[in-house]
Amino acid sequence: MKKIIVLLFAAALIFSVTACQKKEEEAAKPQAGSSGPIIADQSSTPVEKNAIPKEFQVVVPGPVKSGWTDVVLILKDKEMGKEKEYKVRIGEKFNVPDSDLVVKVGSFLPDLTIDGNIITSASNEAKNPSVGIVVYEKGSQIFPKSGKEWGWLYANLPTIHAFEHERFGLLLKEGIKN
Repeated sequence: MKKIIVLLFAAALIFSVTACQKKEEEAAKPQAGSSGPIIADQSSTPVEKNAIPKEFQVVVPGPVKSGWTDVVLILKDKEMGKEKEYKVRIGEKFNVPDSDLVVKVGSFLPDLTIDGNIITSASNEAKNPSVGIVVYEKGSQIFPKSGKEWGWLYANLPTIHAFEHERFGLLLKEGIKN
């Protein structure tokens, strides 16, 4: 009788160990449609391993699109210790002098706001001026580093998500109305 109880106990122990191992293996597998593991952001809140990052859509209201034509960018040359302003048409590219950098200027939003996954402008007034840019060096995208479509420069908060390069810095000074 003791042998039967010992065998039943051993079988139950083996069954529970293998069942736990299977659950751990299944939990470690990426879920269908996921983009793989996400590295935790800089906040203290943990990020779910298989969470799908939120994609943002830029929506430029009609009055904003027709009301603003250019942006003024400030180029900081750290090597030369100089700053220079450049007026660049929205939607155009700007070749940074004496470098292999090209800046593509995207949407300008005079009053940037984010509502869910929509980036838009709350008004046509320059309350929170921001511009989407992409920077290429020798043909390869270097900003935003994440490979997303746009990196954002904020006139009122120039150090937030700033473009930094070993030689150059780039800031948004303002948007220019028609």
